[in-house]
Amino acid sequence: MPKTLQYRSGSVIYFQGDMADKIFVLKVGQINLVYQDIETGEDTHDFVQPGEFFGVKSTLGHYPREENAIALQDSTIMAFTVPEFESLALSNTRIIMKMLKIFSKQLRRIHQQVSSVMEKKEQPDPELGLFNIGEYYLRNKQYSQARYVFNRYLTHYPLGRKANQAEKNLELAESQARAAAVGKASASHRTPPEIVRVKPPVEAPKNISATAAAYNEAMDRILKRKYQQAYIAFNNIVQADAEPEYTIKSSYELGRCLFLLAKYRDCIQYYTTMITRYPKHPKLAETLFFMGQSYEKIGKKEQAAIFFKKARSLSGEKEDESQEKTANKALGA
Repeated sequence: MPKTLQYRSGSVIYFQGDMADKIFVLKVGQINLVYQDIETGEDTHDFVQPGEFFGVKSTLGHYPREENAIALQDSTIMAFTVPEFESLALSNTRIIMKMLKIFSKQLRRIHQQVSSVMEKKEQPDPELGLFNIGEYYLRNKQYSQARYVFNRYLTHYPLGRKANQAEKNLELAESQARAAAVGKASASHRTPPEIVRVKPPVEAPKNISATAAAYNEAMDRILKRKYQQAYIAFNNIVQADAEPEYTIKSSYELGRCLFLLAKYRDCIQYYTTMITRYPKHPKLAETLFFMGQSYEKIGKKEQAAIFFKKARSLSGEKEDESQEKTANKALGA
């Protein structure tokens, strides 16, 4: 049976690049799907209304999520496994029609972006354009799409200017796609995130809890620079919510992992939600500092300066009254 999930306004349902194993239908609320524009790299938005599906294409296609899904309001969502969704679709043709409308909308969006690129006064030559599309997909970890594009490039331009690099990119895309498939197979044996229970390492000391052992193991992964593994481990602790102390600690470390993975926009979004939930978080100063660094990384210097000032203020460094008011206003204080 599909599971009913509740998300508060501002909560992240999934991130771009996450493995896709669930299809969602929105019952109550509103969801924002945030994509990157192919041409500019800027964020574009699709809004999901009650009764609409999302997460269908990546789940049925067995490739990572292409977008961030964020709740704009308190939302109720039904989560379907692929077999559950297929059973529902076979028994109700209206579901298939809704899917076709969703795919049509997404295709129109992609067509508009591609048309915008092609209508530029300075037309790029088709060889370079095809290669650049492949690199876009590779850069955004959409390996199945990258593999397809580089295959097409080498078919049409076997002696092209970018043929050598295309071959290297194709090998990289294929190896990453295989690794993702292996990861998905491994993940299918784990407990789903919404009901996960944190387990201690095999040889965990008897005098600490399972959650504490899992937290220590996740921290060790950060020290070993295994940031993606650490992110998954901290997320499991937060989802389980077995011990408030480690839930709060792990919530901070989740955002730090996003920063270390160079997902700066995701880091800002996540920490904004975390501060709403934990306005007196013990790591609030550090959180604001990482948000400032993230804004700096994406070129928003003024926002970065505001967060750095507020972080210094909370950590005990003095700041004049006008600066304090400016920082408080920016943070909604």
